[in-house]
Amino acid sequence: MSPRTNPSARPVDGFPLSCNHSVERRAVACGRAAARRKTTAWRQAPARRLLALDHSSVKLVATKWIRLIAFPVRVFSLVALLVGRALRPAFFALLSACSLAFAALARADIKVGDTFPALAPAGVVAISGTAVPATAGQVVLIDFWASWCGPCKASFPSLAKIHTDLAPRGLVLLAISIDEKPAAAAAFAKKLAPPFATLHDREQQLVKAVGVPTMPTSYLVDRTGKVRFVHDGFHGAATEKLLRSQIETLLAEKN
Repeated sequence: MSPRTNPSARPVDGFPLSCNHSVERRAVACGRAAARRKTTAWRQAPARRLLALDHSSVKLVATKWIRLIAFPVRVFSLVALLVGRALRPAFFALLSACSLAFAALARADIKVGDTFPALAPAGVVAISGTAVPATAGQVVLIDFWASWCGPCKASFPSLAKIHTDLAPRGLVLLAISIDEKPAAAAAFAKKLAPPFATLHDREQQLVKAVGVPTMPTSYLVDRTGKVRFVHDGFHGAATEKLLRSQIETLLAEKN
């Protein structure tokens, strides 16, 4: 049998290793085969290592990652909860302020010279449960406020002074809350205990009809029911002086 076709010759990389092949050729063939085996082993190594992992190893790695991620998540959740509780009053205050702003844009505001809407048909009630004070033929200062409004709280002492000084001369001062919850308005009024009447716009019909732009806002109404002066915000002694001057002017007018 010819060595070229000897079946006992072992092929390497497609080259039959017969006795007729030179040493150099066999060396090249063996080198190619070795290189191919190394390449195949390198490509299969990740898969083999993955298959070699048992369930306990996978569980251990997963547990470590979960523990690593869980702590930052817990810290973030705690911070978000604390910040949310701290900013909740400010959020609702901003929401109510935005609602008032959009309501004011949707209709024409009550301006100087307009007739102020009647209180009873608008669903305004006294917080204390007593009847709403009569306003017909009186000089009336109507102040809109809310329990979440800081300037409103700051304005109550000044309004109390105005009421104490000018009520004997015929002034009727009404402070109307626009709070959605009657309990919030009642708690605010009970804490400050003002000497003037505190009312509640239960369904916010009056504040919508008037188009109140911000908190607090005051409307000074003369004896004929006409709006003579409008002031929004509270700026301390300057606001008190301005309101007092406007009220005294109306009180001095003849019927």
